Amino acid sequence: MTQLADRAAEIARLYEDSDRAAFGRPWTRREMLLGFTVAVADLAKLVQAVEGVRCIPRADERLEHELADCLWSLLVIAGLYGVDIEQAFLLNMDQLEAQLKSQTG
Repeated sequence: MTQLADRAAEIARLYEDSDRAAFGRPWTRREMLLGFTVAVADLAKLVQAVEGVRCIPRADERLEHELADCLWSLLVIAGLYGVDIEQAFLLNMDQLEAQLKSQTG
């Protein structure tokens, strides 16, 4: 696992402990996905603000945080499903590159 995935998993374990204390159980995989969709929606709103079509104070500053939040969610979800996200990403990029090169060359 990569350094990012390891760090994401470490923070996810802390959230699990916090959720157990507060709610009696950690989030399920489904709830993690729902949380990710909320983060993506927040990201979309911030992008709109940065593009000047929504008023959100300090949107530029908050965009960085929300991108990191989305990345954390993806890393955690990948881990929950046993996906080596780094390997999957690199394979996907290789496939896309080959496809695009075959279309243009």
